[in-house]
Amino acid sequence: MKLSTKGRYAVMAMADIALNANGAPVSLAAIAQRQDISQEYLEQLFGKLRKKKLVTSVRGPRGGYLLAKQPEDIVVADIVLAADEPLTVTRCQDGDAVSGCIGGDKCVTHELWAALGRQIYGFLAAVTLDDVIAKRNLALQASIRRAKAGPTTIAVGG
Repeated sequence: MKLSTKGRYAVMAMADIALNANGAPVSLAAIAQRQDISQEYLEQLFGKLRKKKLVTSVRGPRGGYLLAKQPEDIVVADIVLAADEPLTVTRCQDGDAVSGCIGGDKCVTHELWAALGRQIYGFLAAVTLDDVIAKRNLALQASIRRAKAGPTTIAVGG
């Protein structure tokens, strides 16, 4: 699986806001310049992030965007999914081999890729935006959070 620019840029932009807001809205122009991302591309992404209530917009000359929640309350998986980034690694059209793989049946490696997709989702769901901007050991943070959460069932296009 390759994470496309949508998911990566959305996380980069959200991290930029978390680092640079200081209580004031951050303009897309400022994010675009600091992160070397097209402002037009960011406008598309921020429409999706706003729709999923991850950011709020402020209009006016000093307008821009703020995080809708504290960085420790935003998990990376939510940002990636808000950007319409699929977190499946199977070749199935719908992720569950009902209409995908081979004639509606699971291919021989389906369970391998489905399990990998669940691991990726589990990792991204256990890492917060605060972990990213604090440059914590993300694998360790994710492991700790998953251990504290206890056993859960994660269903991701498998």
